[in-house]
Amino acid sequence: MEMVGKELNKSFIAHAPIGIKITHCSLFNSMVDSDLVQLKHDILFPNNSPAMAPQPLLPLSAPSPLMPFTSIGLPKLSGQVLQLSRLTVDDMRLLDLSGLCPLKFSAAETLLSTTATDCWASLAPYLANVVCCPQFHATLVILIGQSSINTRKLALNVTQAEHCLSDIEQILGGQGANENLHNICSISPSNLTKASCPVEDVSEFERILDTSLLFAACKKIDAVDECCNQVCQNAISNAATKIALKSKSEALVLPEHSSMISDCKNIILRWLASKVEPSSANTVLRGLSSCNMNKVCPLDFPNMSNISKECGNMTSNQIACCGAMDNYMSRLQEQSFITNLQALNCAALLGKKLQNSNVSGNVYSLCHINLKDFSLQDSGCLLPSLPSDVTYDSSSGIGFLCDLNDNVAAPWPSTPFVPASSCNQTTKLPALPKATSAQSGKESLTSEKSIDVLVFKVKIHAMNN
Repeated sequence: MEMVGKELNKSFIAHAPIGIKITHCSLFNSMVDSDLVQLKHDILFPNNSPAMAPQPLLPLSAPSPLMPFTSIGLPKLSGQVLQLSRLTVDDMRLLDLSGLCPLKFSAAETLLSTTATDCWASLAPYLANVVCCPQFHATLVILIGQSSINTRKLALNVTQAEHCLSDIEQILGGQGANENLHNICSISPSNLTKASCPVEDVSEFERILDTSLLFAACKKIDAVDECCNQVCQNAISNAATKIALKSKSEALVLPEHSSMISDCKNIILRWLASKVEPSSANTVLRGLSSCNMNKVCPLDFPNMSNISKECGNMTSNQIACCGAMDNYMSRLQEQSFITNLQALNCAALLGKKLQNSNVSGNVYSLCHINLKDFSLQDSGCLLPSLPSDVTYDSSSGIGFLCDLNDNVAAPWPSTPFVPASSCNQTTKLPALPKATSAQSGKESLTSEKSIDVLVFKVKIHAMNN
């Protein structure tokens, strides 16, 4: 079998806090900006709480056949597979749809299918901040934007918003998505309205703004360049400020205007989504969300008094110190999957918190803490910083991409905290350690950054043709 580089098969036993069963991995080459591995997960996930202790799970040869999934349209209702454009009154009753939402779901049918997979039932809480919620938000923006082509309104009223949010969740749930997305992603019906933005009418919107400049800046973006140059983001901010202050006498932006400007940004995104095809709009929206997402650490840090006790004042008791660190990191690993840039931010933020708690020594180096240790599951899985989606395959189930560059040692902060950035030339992944006899192997791959990848606890076998 010919591929770009060797195709490799990896199998291992994973300890997964949420019962994720890793059935197959494939090593990929030249995937955007990192070397990636695709983890194929069993389609059925035990409904375990993320707070439960990890349990060893044996790899499975194939997903369970008990949960049918259709990649486009709806699952079987009344014995047949139905498409959104052909929903009957009986179908809407089975799905518990209101029939009072003016949005045209069939205009974004493929997009809804992608969202349902990205927010797959048991995975949604753990992929919320990096995949599910950005995609869910983009879907809502696009549905309203596409609807405005006919309604000439860039927002729903409160009653419509309540019905539409409920109907969208029902449709996504019918395709396998988590049925509680509005809570997972903190979306309320007000997010579908104009909220405090004073403009919702398309004609008024286009009269106030130079829409040709706005469209030129945002019709197509490069996800990496946009996060650095912020051409589209600046255009949106300027336009939102102009709309928000249209009826204000103040020339300056005051703190009390911030909420209104934020609401107007949503109006602008909907207008942009009305000017291009749903797939193109989705690419732009996901790219913009990744810029903001990778600036922060999404993890909650519990009390670290035990680390301060065991590791403070350059303690000489390494075993006790590292035991405290391991226990603390295991609690972080119960939270969610994060991206590689988020992991760098989390490492810096935790390091600063520890330094402020009287831990002056580099406990990351002392206790061998890697970037992957900040993400869910102890086998390590950092998602790429660029937007990615969960995939569904009828033979191998649910899968998503993981960055293999996660065996990088977590850097101990020595300068004021600056968010990690792919365009900050001073932000570089530390050099990888050399493989030892205790490690399973090392595979050097070629990518845009030519980063060597160390593979731990993974048996590598070249596939036979």
